[in-house]
Amino acid sequence: MENAADYTRRLLRKGARAHKSLGQNFLMDDQVISEIIGASVLDPDIPMIEIGPGLGVLTRILAQDVNKLWAVELDKSKVEILRHELEGPSLEILVMDALKLNLRDIWGEQKGFLVGNLPYYITSPLLMHFLEQKESLIGMTVMVQKEVADRIVAKPGTKAYGVLSIAVQVAAEPERICNVLPQAFWPAPKVHSTVVRLNLRPYPGLQVNSQDFFRVVKAGFSQRRKTLGNSLSSGLGIDKKRVSEILMQAGIDEQRRAETLSIEEFQTVTQVYLEKALK
Repeated sequence: MENAADYTRRLLRKGARAHKSLGQNFLMDDQVISEIIGASVLDPDIPMIEIGPGLGVLTRILAQDVNKLWAVELDKSKVEILRHELEGPSLEILVMDALKLNLRDIWGEQKGFLVGNLPYYITSPLLMHFLEQKESLIGMTVMVQKEVADRIVAKPGTKAYGVLSIAVQVAAEPERICNVLPQAFWPAPKVHSTVVRLNLRPYPGLQVNSQDFFRVVKAGFSQRRKTLGNSLSSGLGIDKKRVSEILMQAGIDEQRRAETLSIEEFQTVTQVYLEKALK
């Protein structure tokens, strides 16, 4: 099998192009591909889906190790290349927007695994789209912009910690696999990238409705530079006195900022908020 760089250069000589409007950068580094493979669950009995296969440099390896691989590609010019280079019984190419993909429509009640070099301009919406379908997945290995990876794995009390950190960590245990230099791609992006593994699981001890929980979380982070009391008052549309009562009952200092609260503390605030809202 050709190495990643030779495979990509051959297709580029044949006329393949990276479309900037779709955020395309072609991975050409075999070591990075090996890291992605090593972090993924390649089991013949577990269905797999790849988001944004591009020229298929990773697809061609995945398709060898699973009984069924779906590759989701929006760019029709890349679909033609994939069909010419990789078409086989184990690979099905879906020409569609990944944001419209329902995993149950693909593999029913089974649980599968997702791999993807996510377009950086829609990384967060894509992550949220598939985290909302976590009942259909056992895990994901994704390549994202390093800044996004920093937010995904961030802990309370750090600048990177925010709504995305909480949204991912409520649904999965994130693990940073490796950082990727711009030179691993053609054309080289202006940012560094990171491969992240997400092991999906229910968050232990989370006992509040997710919609209520994230309403409070988003309100808390709605004005990051302000205190939690001010942010919740503005974000939830309730007066500061009521917020003070909620935070006092939850055992949270209203002068703290949202980025210092753990998931458990946000859960407590949500529970007290809901109790008081129903009175």
